[in-house]
Amino acid sequence: MGPSRGTTDVSPGTAPRPLAGITVVALEQAVSAPMCTRTLGDLGARVIKVENPKGGDFARNYDDAVNGMAAHFVWVNRGKESVTLDLKSTAGLDILHQLLDQADILVSNLAPGSTAKMGITPPDLADRHPDLIVVEIDGYGPGGPLSHKRAYDLLAQAESGACAITGSPGAPAKPGPPMADVCSGLYAAISILSLLVARGHDGSGGGRRGGAIAISLFDTMAELMGYALNFTRYTGIDQEPRGMGSPAVAPYGSYPTADGQTVVLGTTNDREWQRFSTEILQRADLASDPRFRTNADRVEHREVLDDAIGSWCAEHDLEEIQKAADAAGIGNARFNRPSDVIAHPHLAARDRWREVGTPNGPITAVLPPPVIEGIEPVMGAIPGLGEHTDTVLAALGFDSSGIDALRDQGAVGPAFER
Repeated sequence: MGPSRGTTDVSPGTAPRPLAGITVVALEQAVSAPMCTRTLGDLGARVIKVENPKGGDFARNYDDAVNGMAAHFVWVNRGKESVTLDLKSTAGLDILHQLLDQADILVSNLAPGSTAKMGITPPDLADRHPDLIVVEIDGYGPGGPLSHKRAYDLLAQAESGACAITGSPGAPAKPGPPMADVCSGLYAAISILSLLVARGHDGSGGGRRGGAIAISLFDTMAELMGYALNFTRYTGIDQEPRGMGSPAVAPYGSYPTADGQTVVLGTTNDREWQRFSTEILQRADLASDPRFRTNADRVEHREVLDDAIGSWCAEHDLEEIQKAADAAGIGNARFNRPSDVIAHPHLAARDRWREVGTPNGPITAVLPPPVIEGIEPVMGAIPGLGEHTDTVLAALGFDSSGIDALRDQGAVGPAFER
């Protein structure tokens, strides 16, 4: 399984992309697995997205917000090749195995039991594809009373307790971004990279070549709940959510300003609190008050502090507050809405936006977080449903008449028309 399986895409003046030559086959829906494979694709892997001919990835149809395409879909599916296969058909399943013969990685997040019905669980694939890294992302992981259940991001966040520590007292909320999906996808990508390192990227490392990886949304959220679970296990207290604050730290929250905006201010240690109270608030009495000596003390009396800070912020404009906080070395931010972030000067100054192609014309997307010296992320086009079916099948050795025959059988979807 050497680098020859993918395409080595090297831009002038840059190093080869880290995963050039790696091929990923994806049986994926929604966000978690697509985030995993998009992350690999951004690093240079070839990603072949296998979709049901009848509609494809259901996230394609969530909305039509982005030039007629769904906002979730265009977010996590750039740079992929879409191939439509009916995996319930013998011919479609045989083509999948032909793709896996040439692949390094299979990633799936289908409904519970789906891969078993198709005979493509990790044990099923071990003999025919011994070098394949097989990744299954599901809701709850095997071996437990919830293993049979479907799980979406909200469900995993609710089951794991994340919603209970988000929002405000008496008003729990789901964290806005799909944390269970995104973080599960990223854990999957990290795990894949670890096995690629173990076998040697070019296949000559002499280490393990294939392997099975299981990631569940519930396990991911249990990990992200680390602080809250530790606190409750050892105190017996279920902490109440604090809105735009933290139950663990005070002062740490959001405050309206005199010019109708909202500033977010926070301290993380006693020294910062001393600077906050004396240099910003000009309140030596608060700095010396024994009720606020330690963070635990300040958390206990947070209402008093929030009143004092809120009153001060209400008398000052945002810019003045942020200048004072920066001068005192106190963390601060402006509360922004998505429309503010789109126009954010920090993203513009750092050239963090790129144009991405789609079947409906170019769109703008933010660069992925890693900045790797000398390497530009791929940021390839968003695929139309089945757009690459014919070219991928041709590479497997099917001629036009063979592809037409598969289409007549319903094993592949209709020819893509732009």
